[in-house]
Amino acid sequence: MNSNQLFDQISEKQSFLCVGLDTDVTKIPPHLLNEEDPIFSFNKQIVDATQEYAIAYKPNLAFYEAHGVKGWISLQKTIAYIREKYPEQFLIADAKRGDIGNTASMYAKAFFEDMDFDALTVAPYMGEDSVTPFLGHKEKWVILLGLTSNYGADDFQFTGNPPLYEQVIKKAQFWASPDELMFVVGATRASMLGKIRKLAPNNFFLVPGVGAQGGSLAEVAKYGMNKKCGLLVNSSRGIIYADKTEKFATVATQKALELKSEMAELLKKYCK
Repeated sequence: MNSNQLFDQISEKQSFLCVGLDTDVTKIPPHLLNEEDPIFSFNKQIVDATQEYAIAYKPNLAFYEAHGVKGWISLQKTIAYIREKYPEQFLIADAKRGDIGNTASMYAKAFFEDMDFDALTVAPYMGEDSVTPFLGHKEKWVILLGLTSNYGADDFQFTGNPPLYEQVIKKAQFWASPDELMFVVGATRASMLGKIRKLAPNNFFLVPGVGAQGGSLAEVAKYGMNKKCGLLVNSSRGIIYADKTEKFATVATQKALELKSEMAELLKKYCK
């Protein structure tokens, strides 16, 4: 999926919602624990409940890797289900890989070829040769960590003149086009999105932190949106764990619709 096709999905659904599938078995509704595969059962119902309003899904790999082989099976079943039932959805592997040479190439093969994700989050600390092995896969994307919202980000990302995060965002654009490169920018740093948008006017941003983490969707759109929207805003806990009863999927639908409705208004306001 290229950037024009992604924008077509945003325009059609009037949404730029990404649902994070950070599936923790200690937080899912208890009645699902009796299922053969509780993680997949939960994911399947969340996807069915939200797909009308979402344009992307982002499994966080740590929540699957923690269960070993069983977790990987749950992940693969989830991806296969989305691909079969909702092939228009954009699938992001939130894996934050960051290595060089053959190791990076094998990571790319695993996520882009074997599991058929559309995009993969990548850590840029090791430089160009830790990013380029993930590039060159047709209509696949690298989502590079740009400016994160955790408190430890201040340890490195703001050092230097210009700050390191600016150097990363500027330099990375020499490696790839806006059709294969996105940046992660935390929603709790929304006021800085305007500056980052000037540094990368045509790239999509993956923005976590809206909802449970306190980020403002209105501010994210105000500072970060471009003429093709240019945003994928992720919500995880605020949707998938909004209810722990047997009505959890219905509540997830309501939460996704609330965000979608706000997004539709913001698209009308800023994406002209």
